[in-house]
Amino acid sequence: MKIISKITNALFLAVLVLSTFSCGSDDDGDVIISTDNIVTIATGDSDLSLLVSALTAADGDLVSVLNGDGPFTILAPTNSAMEAFLAANNYADINAIPTDELQQILLNHVIAGEVTSTTLANNVAGYTQTSSTSGPDNTNLSVYFNTTNGVVFNGTATVTSADISASNGVIHKIDAVIELPDLTTFASVDPNLSRLLEGLTAYNFDYVTTLQGDGPFTVFAPNNAAFENLLATNPSWNNPGDIEENILENALNLHVIPDNNVREADLTDGNVTTLSGEITIDATAKTVRANGVDSSNASSIISTDIQASNGVIHLIDRVMVASPSLPN
Repeated sequence: MKIISKITNALFLAVLVLSTFSCGSDDDGDVIISTDNIVTIATGDSDLSLLVSALTAADGDLVSVLNGDGPFTILAPTNSAMEAFLAANNYADINAIPTDELQQILLNHVIAGEVTSTTLANNVAGYTQTSSTSGPDNTNLSVYFNTTNGVVFNGTATVTSADISASNGVIHKIDAVIELPDLTTFASVDPNLSRLLEGLTAYNFDYVTTLQGDGPFTVFAPNNAAFENLLATNPSWNNPGDIEENILENALNLHVIPDNNVREADLTDGNVTTLSGEITIDATAKTVRANGVDSSNASSIISTDIQASNGVIHLIDRVMVASPSLPN
């Protein structure tokens, strides 16, 4: 219970789920509230037997945690999902996974509060927080959900059976294990960061490899609208790869603070060193800008604390470009 109780509802989704209750109904419309808890339901489902074995084998006494009051939302990988995960990672069986690693992987499938498929669909897409504390300094990881084509988590795990009601929460069966995300995971799965991904993979840049490394890194990630605005300043620029290599590289470097996982609460006013010189943060105004750029042209920080295992992402609405590199 200690691990779960430490989770804070950092996103608007979590606020909504506090007022949402999921349950079944019979043919007469009468409400059916399950008297079985999450562990009992999972134990009785033959398609979740590997998940139950993993919960038993992992550190953290997760069976006892999920026997608690909750409420919890469980993204439950089916047996075929677990088998695919074992094969992909060259594990002979559940017992071959280090128990501390297994604990964090499983906690990445636990969300505090009761999140129904209806709540997810109503929000269309976004981020929420899992119970895994695999982020730097034991911060909770984020998970991205998208409901435009089914309910999909981190671009890989699709809900195959939703809203299985339990006395202490709800279970959604999924068809893949949600592995611990690095920074590139979110750039790859969030369609609002597709232009950034194009920039990161342009020329012979090795940003993907870098941002899959240990870090930690703090990334100010321009959204698609930010890139579209930058591209519109030069008629020769239709895609990020059209931007001259040195300008694009210097710009991308300005958005990465190395060796730090700076969450919103830790942002302070002043200059900070990036991979390409200093930028200026105004924590009160929630803006960031390249040195030499007027504050009126600063980037607004529009979303914060998207937490990966090797760093944190803050979304911004303008691409930062060093003043001498700005197009005329």
